[in-house]
This record gives sequence, structure tokens and C-alpha cells, in this order.
Amino acid sequence: MALFSGFAETCEAIGVTRKKTEKVRLLAGYFKTLAAADGSTAAVFASGRAFAVAEERRLGVGGALLWKVLAGITGADGQTLGETYRKHGDIGGLAGELLAARESQGQTLAEIAARLAELAEARGPSQKHPLLAVLLGRSSGLEAKYLLKIISGDMRIGLQESLVEEAIASCFNVPLADVHRANLFLGDIGQTLALAAEGRLAEARLRLFHPIGFMLASPAVDWSDALEEGKDALVEDKYDGIRAHLHKEGDRVALFSRTLDQITHQFPEIVPAALALPGSFLLDGEILAWRAGRALPFAALQKRLGRKQPDAALQQAVPVAFAAFDLLYLDGEALFDAPLSERRRRLDQLLQSGRILASQPREVRDLEELEREFEAAQARGNEGLMVKRLDSPYRAGSRGQAWLKIKKELATLDVVVTAVEYGHGKRRAVLSDYTFAVRDAEGRLLDIGKAFTGLTDKEIEEMTAFFLEHTLEDQGFRRRVEPVVVLEVAFNNIQKSDRHSSGYALRFPRIKRIRTDKSPGEIDTIATVEKLYAKQ
Repeated sequence: MALFSGFAETCEAIGVTRKKTEKVRLLAGYFKTLAAADGSTAAVFASGRAFAVAEERRLGVGGALLWKVLAGITGADGQTLGETYRKHGDIGGLAGELLAARESQGQTLAEIAARLAELAEARGPSQKHPLLAVLLGRSSGLEAKYLLKIISGDMRIGLQESLVEEAIASCFNVPLADVHRANLFLGDIGQTLALAAEGRLAEARLRLFHPIGFMLASPAVDWSDALEEGKDALVEDKYDGIRAHLHKEGDRVALFSRTLDQITHQFPEIVPAALALPGSFLLDGEILAWRAGRALPFAALQKRLGRKQPDAALQQAVPVAFAAFDLLYLDGEALFDAPLSERRRRLDQLLQSGRILASQPREVRDLEELEREFEAAQARGNEGLMVKRLDSPYRAGSRGQAWLKIKKELATLDVVVTAVEYGHGKRRAVLSDYTFAVRDAEGRLLDIGKAFTGLTDKEIEEMTAFFLEHTLEDQGFRRRVEPVVVLEVAFNNIQKSDRHSSGYALRFPRIKRIRTDKSPGEIDTIATVEKLYAKQ
């Protein structure tokens, strides 16, 4: 049985190098030393997860609980914890330093996996605390470092799941495209490794009812970028709703958000609409607040978000609909590699006789026509346009230039909150000023601005309660918080600045909305900021 210490040592070596090819080589070499079962576990852990995506299991462990457990094990006071955390920037590095003198007790990968499964089953901090204490108490500093990185879901060693796929392909000398497809279809990087080891990747078949990555659009810095010469494209309204995948087979329906969470229970009225359509399918689309043939403002839909079981009164007050704009699977056939033109044709056929809405794509030929379409989309209550190349395949989990989004601001950015401050005047008792960050290529968070406008008093009150429970360091008037809340911020322009770690500052930033449908891993990158700065 392989020891967890070997996994931690490999991750430490991967974190030191900045070369992607070297990261892949190191991980592939490690996989070669493992039996298939251990390799499967290691692949999941290397992806920064305790469990495969398809399992939909959550550990339910927040930063406050980890902070408390570490304080109990190490005896460190709050000041020591805070200073050490600031040095490393993540709780894994904090644990690694504070427990550096401890020796490993030889926990295996299988034992760690079993303990994490117990942790997921435990209910509440009172049950989880002793399990975490035992796990960390048996770990060396290096093991604790990477154990907490897995638990927090933030490896920060520049090892995205795509590189884990590359390592599997290299280890077993199989095509990377086959590895990626199997992982996409199964939602389980560990099972994908097992199939690669046995030469059976071709046997992977798409399984419905597990979360799948979304194809993402890039902001159009210049509207002319959207009309690439020689590339046929269509435009459709950019809905102001919640992006979701809709799975249906037999009498079963499931909705998955961009954060890979199942949200079917939040929107029960979509279920009968999906069941009314024939066959089995996987749709990509948007959940909208919808009445009388048009979308309601996002503020209306917000009343439905986070409600586990919306009552009949709320469903009547804020009715919702699913607007489909892509078809990824139909009756046993995966359509990811088919061009958008073919996927749209089959989608329109499927939706002819049902209550699922279909987006209305149009072709445009010049900027003047694009401007008219944009104004018409806003008149219909939508926030802009999507421009999609007709020859584009569906690249799950990827962002590229085949799909572009057009808005009127210079742009908007999706950012994550890293610190909060108490406000002034009537807001002196609530945390209303938010510092936020983008990420670099290695996943490090780089602050780029602070905003205090855009949210309602109720939202600020709710966020205050949340941040008080997810504080990493209490600095009095200011708190460093777990980087888990994603915001969409608008701004007028970008300027160079040494005030923030990104080297840039957004001018006149305002919060457009809280993006509960997005995970911190989906925030915008410093590369996008640099591109916008150069183009403005």
C-alpha cells in the first residue's frame, strides 16, 4: 500500500517548478510507482479534491473549523496563526510550518481516503473536529500541508485537472484526447486512470447525472473581434440568469450549476417541463425568472437562490423557466465534438413540442447590425449578446475565442472576495467594503480592487453573517476571509497601481451581483486584466 507521504513529497516537488512539462513528468513518474487502486486515489487528490466530481460528496469543513483544530493541536495563539498564515497565503502552508517537527505515522493513501469519507459522513463541527484532530495528529508537517490543501480544495501548486490528465496520458502512453474524453464522460479522474492502465479508455461512455464542466465565453474587448473574417457566427441574447446543465433520462431529471452542485430542488417546476420532452438528453442553458414571455430582472431570480424547497407562493411570485442554447447528448450519442450548427439543428428539433424555451440565434454580418442586435437584446431585458462560431465544438471546462460575450461596460470581471471591512455611518456595524482578487496562472490570488456599492442592505446583512463565520484573521476593523464568495464587478477602466498585488486597479468598481453560481476556480485571470488594459 502506498504511503501518503510519497504523494505529499511529489506535490512538494511539483509546487517548486513553474514548468508545466516538468509538473506533468513528475506526476506521471509518481503514477508509475503505484498500483492501479492507489493511482486512482492519487489522481483524485492531485486534482485538489477529496472525492471524484461524479460522487457529489462534500466534506463540509470550513476555514474556521480548520483554524480551531490547528490551534488545538499546535497550541499556537491567534497572533502566531495569523502571522504564519500571512507568510504562506493558505492554510496548508500554515499547517506545514506549525507541524514541521512532527514525524509521519505511515498513513497510506487508502487510509487517508477512508478517513476523508468518514469526515464527509460526520454531521456538524462537533463530529468533524475530533476526526480532523486525529488525521492531523498522525501527519507530519508535509503530510498535513497537502492534506489540508485537499480538504480546502486549493492545491496552489499549479496542477489543474488538465495537467493530471496529461500525466495519465504520459504514464500509460495513451492519447491525451482519449483521457480527456473519458474523464469528461465519467466525471471521475481516478476511474479514468484505471481505464488508462488497462487500455480500456475507449469503453468510457457518457453517464448522465453527474456534473460536467461548462464551455465558457471570453469577453469581447473590441466588438470587431466578434466578427472574425471568414468565420460564420450567430448571436443570441446573453441572459441574466443562472447557467445550468439539464440532464434527463426516463423519469429522472437533474440540474447542475457551474459550481458543479445539484440544484434541482431549487427549481422544481423545471422538472415536469423536461419530462415532457422525449428521450434522454443533456442541455446547456440558463435558468431565468420568466413571466409573460420575457425574462425578469436578475434581482427577481435572486429571491429563488439558495432556497432548498421553495414554497408554492414563491414559485408563483417568481416563476422560472429553462432557456436552452446547446445540446450535448441525445439518446446515447455524445455531441461535444459536433459543430455548433449541428447541435443547434438537433436542439431545435428536440424542443419543437415542449415547455423548455430555446434561445433565438441570429446571424450578423457587420458591426452596425451587431449594435442593433445588442440594443434589441437589452430592450428585451437581457444584459447583452453572445457571439458563437458555428463551427465550434463544445469544449467543456474551457474558455476560448469561439464564444464571446458582449456588454456595454468596458468589461466586467468575476473576482473573489479576500478581505472585508466595516463600513461608515449607517453601515458601521456591517461588513460592507469588499477587497477582491483575480488569479494568476498558478492559481495565486492577486488583489485588484475594493468596492462598497451595488449590493442591497439585505444582501450586505447576509454577507456580514457569512463572513463572520468564514474569517481567517480578525484585524479589528478588517478581516481576511476565506476566498469563496465570487462577485461580478463592473468598472470604467483599468490603471496601473502598486497599491494592489496584481499591479492594477479597477477605476470606479461596483458590484453587479454575487455569483453564487460560480466557484472561486472560475474567476478571471490577470491575463484577462492585462488584455483589457492594453485594449482600453
